[in-house]
Amino acid sequence: MCLAIPSKVVAIDKENNLATLDTLGVMREASLDLMDEDVEIGDYVLLHIGYVMGKIDAQQAQLSLETYEEILKSIEEEENLCADFTHREKQN
Repeated sequence: MCLAIPSKVVAIDKENNLATLDTLGVMREASLDLMDEDVEIGDYVLLHIGYVMGKIDAQQAQLSLETYEEILKSIEEEENLCADFTHREKQN
């Protein structure tokens, strides 16, 4: 399964057709080659394997980002539980 991650456009390089995106606090560049509509600084877009795939409204982007953050927190908590269990097992 592939996911497109909502990201905020923070800069645009029109010469190279690239956007600098803020994706969950990580800055990255992505190609605008697949976009058939204008992208502006401040827009939210969907990022997939280095390409901007489409625009998304700010409210939907925020809901998606909150969901991603919950998933990441859940994964981190699960990893911490596994690490604690492994540590306890080694002590016994």
